[in-house]
Amino acid sequence: MHIQPYLSFNGRCEEALHFYRDQLGGEITVLMRFKDSPEQPPEGSMPAVTPDKVMHSSIRIGDSELMATDGDCTGSLGFQGISLTLSVATEAEARQRFDALAGGGQVSMPLGRTFFSPSFGVVKDRFGVTWMVIVPAPMPD
Repeated sequence: MHIQPYLSFNGRCEEALHFYRDQLGGEITVLMRFKDSPEQPPEGSMPAVTPDKVMHSSIRIGDSELMATDGDCTGSLGFQGISLTLSVATEAEARQRFDALAGGGQVSMPLGRTFFSPSFGVVKDRFGVTWMVIVPAPMPD
């Protein structure tokens, strides 16, 4: 069994994919636009969207895959009640990734030492996605 995040960026998906590619070293592996769909959705099942918007995409970040869409392109972003955790190997990488995600976003908890990690912080990026950046602490024996 495998759980995989699938985010709807309501019209800003391609921008988000390029941001995550550039700032987190991701690789966009799939990008399908609504106009490229082999069949149209049943009438009335979805609001009319711009044909160039992203119907389905996938980006590989490290060992993880994040799927995304523009969805119904309403323009409202609402990633409430979820966070993505970005685990990195070093404090320097944590700082780099945290600062990149914070660009145009909002820091909820500054990156710093905690009782459970040498470097942990929480930031909501410019798309409204909350990220917890962490350097995992070694588990005690």
